[in-house]
Amino acid sequence: MALSKIGIPRTAQHFLECGIEECERNCEFYCNPCHQRLCKQCRDEHLKSPEYKNHEVVLYQQRKRQLPVEKCKIHPTKDVDMLCEECQVPLCSKCVTMGDHERHKFVDLEIVYAEKFALFQQEISKIHEYFLPTSQDLQKEIKKDSSEIKHIMDNIRTSMKTEGESLKSLVDTVISENMKQLDQIEQSLLEDLNTQDKTFDGYITYLNNLSKELHRCLSSTETQKLMSEEKPKIQSIPETTQPVTPGFTAGQYSKSDVTILLGKIHVPNTKAEKREIRPIESVNNTAMKPTHKQMKENRKKSDKKKTMSLSASITKVMEFKVPGVDDEVYHVSLDQLDRLWISDDYGNLVQTDLQGNVIQKIKTSDERGYHAVTQDRDLIFTDQDKKVINRITQDNKITEFIKTGDWRPLSIHSSHINGDLLVGMVTLREAKVIRYNKTGKELQNIQRDNKGERLYSEPRYITENINGDICTSDWNKGVVVVNKSGQHRFSYTGQGSEFYPYGICTDVLGHILVCVGLSNTVHLLDQDGQFLSILLTRKQGVKYPISVCVDDENNLYLGQYDTNTLTVYKYLQ
Repeated sequence: MALSKIGIPRTAQHFLECGIEECERNCEFYCNPCHQRLCKQCRDEHLKSPEYKNHEVVLYQQRKRQLPVEKCKIHPTKDVDMLCEECQVPLCSKCVTMGDHERHKFVDLEIVYAEKFALFQQEISKIHEYFLPTSQDLQKEIKKDSSEIKHIMDNIRTSMKTEGESLKSLVDTVISENMKQLDQIEQSLLEDLNTQDKTFDGYITYLNNLSKELHRCLSSTETQKLMSEEKPKIQSIPETTQPVTPGFTAGQYSKSDVTILLGKIHVPNTKAEKREIRPIESVNNTAMKPTHKQMKENRKKSDKKKTMSLSASITKVMEFKVPGVDDEVYHVSLDQLDRLWISDDYGNLVQTDLQGNVIQKIKTSDERGYHAVTQDRDLIFTDQDKKVINRITQDNKITEFIKTGDWRPLSIHSSHINGDLLVGMVTLREAKVIRYNKTGKELQNIQRDNKGERLYSEPRYITENINGDICTSDWNKGVVVVNKSGQHRFSYTGQGSEFYPYGICTDVLGHILVCVGLSNTVHLLDQDGQFLSILLTRKQGVKYPISVCVDDENNLYLGQYDTNTLTVYKYLQ
């Protein structure tokens, strides 16, 4: 089926009005059986009518899509409205009686259509919220890398030229110094030779003069005079030295020697790493959406849940004392059906079974709703003094999992939907809720509403509802509920008397249960914040309740002040 034919918008929904004639108020709700848009007032009127009181009215965003009208090809007067689950063939109500589908299982085609519609919307949401932004981010990285590569290469070229110029300068300096030294040697040798040359000029002149004198003696007519002359003594030839000329040894170098001098380009011998692609689970609203198989399982669970309701009376199932905690049970975290983690107001944190037998005990520094058990059954707990969240794994190793900077972590919850961690935290003047993923990466910061007003003051307890709503118990703000996107949905501040909420939890039907210590009660709200009833009172022996949780078997665990007894009730049937 083409996407354009099923009317999936690519952008946010425009302003919608209530579908009731002459009502111009904003549409907030949707009646699935009537396929009717409703405002809050029209929803109330709609459900008051005996004809519609059992209709399923949901938030508009959670509506079932209306099945397009399609005529059966075999029975043209009938609409196709059923699906044979075994044959996976759409049928009309008349087709189901035919022999081809005898004893086959059928399902309402509108339900399957709504599921398929939701799946296609999820895929479009994934494209626009994850695949496109992630691809665009990666493309930006590639372009940034291209620019960086050019910058790096230009720097290398500049360095190579600088090295070359530097070597040239050194070569010129060495040659200049060698030439100067050679000039000095040459000058010294020439001066020495010039001195020797002058010496021989004088010596030769001396010899010439002596020869002339001797010739005069030989030409004299006076024999007596020649006979009386002594034999002349000729001076020795002056000694001279041969010049010692310098030599030149040519440099013994190769190309590799020059490369060493100038430097060389080296390419790292490592394999190029793949670019990191952030996991799709990091997108909150897509990570929480179920697969088609999960939708079928949820449909079965939903059918079972529809048969459940509040009991006419609350039944006490059991109670037991918890050794190792002092005089109160301030917070309870479910480990598995037969184990619990329980803490008091003095930093004692105890793991126990349902008989009150202590399995292990840890000394911490915090109080109230500061611990939770993850999907992997690791225990996480806060440390306000050190401003960290610790993790204890199955092998009992304690590690500092998340550091919260300047913020003191007060409360913590591990999501049953996707394993995210929800943490309520404060500073001197501010308070907020942070969502982390399983690895401790911050995903969401919730601090103010759309008007810029502070949502929280002191979020001492925190939990999550089945629709992804984040519910906090805040002494000064009451019960504060935001949706999974962090938008404020509602706040609950009690039924007129002073309201100081403590422990908070939700159940399989989306109810919100909150302890109100001063009035010795546990209040029950619906998913949209409507007060339903006071679930537990002093008549059931409740005195200053401060912690509450509900397990998958709909057992309600209640902890109270001034006693280390944990009481278990049944309130759903």
